Amino acid sequence: MLLTVPDVLTKEELAQLRGLLKDVKFDDGKATAGPAVRDVKHNLQSVANDKAMEEPRRIVSAALLRSELLGQYALPRRFLPPMFNRYDSGMEYGGHVDNAIMGGGDPMRADLSITVFLTDPADYDGGELVINSDGAAQGVKLAAGAAVVYPSTSIHKVNKVTRGSRVCGVTWLQSFVRDESQRDMLFELMQLARWSRQVAAGTPEAMKISKIRTNLMRLWAEV
Repeated sequence: MLLTVPDVLTKEELAQLRGLLKDVKFDDGKATAGPAVRDVKHNLQSVANDKAMEEPRRIVSAALLRSELLGQYALPRRFLPPMFNRYDSGMEYGGHVDNAIMGGGDPMRADLSITVFLTDPADYDGGELVINSDGAAQGVKLAAGAAVVYPSTSIHKVNKVTRGSRVCGVTWLQSFVRDESQRDMLFELMQLARWSRQVAAGTPEAMKISKIRTNLMRLWAEV
């Protein structure tokens, strides 16, 4: 299951990010690619130790943390600092699966991947993020400021950009709940609990839905 989250970034944050990223250093994405994906990775990637990355990272991290919808879906325990990639005309990233363990000297398990779109879709052709989820390939090309969250276990790719440039922020998170099906169930129960509070607030049935979700979270969460 994947989730699209509209308006993760405000218009002001988006404008600020675009200005700040003009000073960020981008290098060949192959520099950080493992042997399994080096031949299919054709993009530019922000340099991790670039001081100009600090403020863009802070803006994106803060935006993700305040998203109630993302929090309910992902149940985040830990985020990696975001990085940024750019696909100019002719660039693409072939099918691959993200690494299971990320974070270098402070490793974490990557349960969910997040892409935050920073370029207006009208400004580039191609560049769809194609995710194999729920047994089918889904192409994702969202409005600037929106994000998509999907299981890091998914095979995915970025189609070739044929006009313009595509810039995105990307990060990964470890969830309190490792199992994808359990996370999906908890998310659906959260939606049902919110609905029940709107139509039947204070009833035993509404309380029971919240109780079931809370106790399943207690059962499945890793702390």
